[in-house]
Amino acid sequence: MSSNLYDGFYIDGAWSRPSSPEVVEVVSASTEELVGTAPVGANGDIDAAVAAARRAFDDPNGWQHWSRVARADAMESLADALDSRSGEMARRVATQNGMPVSVANGFEGAFPQTVLRYYAALIRETDLEETRQGLLGGRIRVRRLPVGVVGAIVPWNFPQTLAAFKLGPALALGCTLVIKPSPETVWDAHLFAEAVHESSIPDGVINIVPGGREIGAHLVAHPGVDKIAFTGSTAAGRKVAQTCGRLLRPVTLELGGKSAAIVLDDADLNTQMRAMFDATMINNGQTCYLGTRVLAPRSRYDEVLDALTTFVGELQVGDALDPGTEIGPLASAGQRDRVESYIESGRDSGFTITTGGGRPKGLDRGWFVEPTIFANVDNTASIARDEIFGPVLVVIQYDDIDDAVAIANDSEFGLGGSVWSTDAERGESVARRILTGTVGVNNFLSDPVAPFGGIKSSGIGRELGPEGLVSYQNLQSIYLDGGGN
Repeated sequence: MSSNLYDGFYIDGAWSRPSSPEVVEVVSASTEELVGTAPVGANGDIDAAVAAARRAFDDPNGWQHWSRVARADAMESLADALDSRSGEMARRVATQNGMPVSVANGFEGAFPQTVLRYYAALIRETDLEETRQGLLGGRIRVRRLPVGVVGAIVPWNFPQTLAAFKLGPALALGCTLVIKPSPETVWDAHLFAEAVHESSIPDGVINIVPGGREIGAHLVAHPGVDKIAFTGSTAAGRKVAQTCGRLLRPVTLELGGKSAAIVLDDADLNTQMRAMFDATMINNGQTCYLGTRVLAPRSRYDEVLDALTTFVGELQVGDALDPGTEIGPLASAGQRDRVESYIESGRDSGFTITTGGGRPKGLDRGWFVEPTIFANVDNTASIARDEIFGPVLVVIQYDDIDDAVAIANDSEFGLGGSVWSTDAERGESVARRILTGTVGVNNFLSDPVAPFGGIKSSGIGRELGPEGLVSYQNLQSIYLDGGGN
């Protein structure tokens, strides 16, 4: 069914006709040209998807009752099916949300398979039951059971990667899923559904209904759902948390960030600038963990600012499908408007723009914004406090390491961050003082083996690593008498 035009949703192992005539036009972020259409889900489609997931989970011979090895084999078959679509997946994501295709090839075209294979290997070696000797004479069987039907809500910035963060542990433990992709990235979701259909994942285990906030809210509150996994804005995450709290429904929330990249006084800007770009501006700044607050020592402030300004000013801005593009367009006209409003706010507040600040010349079509740097910004300014979600950096001065740590931690968010130094041990000693869920030393690269997530307004719970399994399991203790085996 591979096509630019879709007319159904993937529910219960088949393409299901939508319950609403509403469609979304898939538009290229680089050219603003129509490249396809797809239906948008309504509540009835979510109901059908949840019912399918419920049947697949409750089936006495179904997915949760498969052996760990059989589930792992099926997950690897899905990874194989995605491998054969890797290039097309990257192209579709880059077309929709403006991610440079050179980035999309690694993240959207390959990383989801890495996550699936990691959890397939992990579940093969993970015992889901153990027996403990009780202190009161008996024995206890402790079981790790799948939580049930998972509602997975995925944003548009890394749609396939962030779906895999949820799919990997959920599938490994025997859960079934309803995935709700964002309406900004529906084209890749259908390609993913084709891969699921080709794989040996049973019908009803993975169901996919793209749509907006309304059906997302319906999924979160649905009585047939046992757990919600949400990635998105902090504002939306608070609403999800309120609903799940009222329902006493387990939830993981991976939310926004405004992380700090601390440049120490011994940093080597010549060799570390490319890695710093990846940690501060990758995917056009549309990445939750980025260190968009660059903290520079007062003694080297001008040097750091000049180096960043030169590097960012020379970045290649262009069509997301051009392999040479380093900064592509933003995902939508609305997202561009948001970013431009923050740039105007910073300008109106009197902060200095050292590069960027407008729309790139010669790119009259597409939702482009020049990569922008603000100098001499105070950490209390809105451009230093709010998640802008675009290619905008603020460079803030600090006096000493204690001051840098205090500034980095002075944020409602706590998702990412980085420290830059020629002395790795010194860099790690500073990283240990940063109050975030993740932090890098001379890099920032999320790895499947390590838990990922935030504190404070950046979320609740963790994805990835063995710890990622915890959110998708229920524990059951069976008390046995002291005499049996």
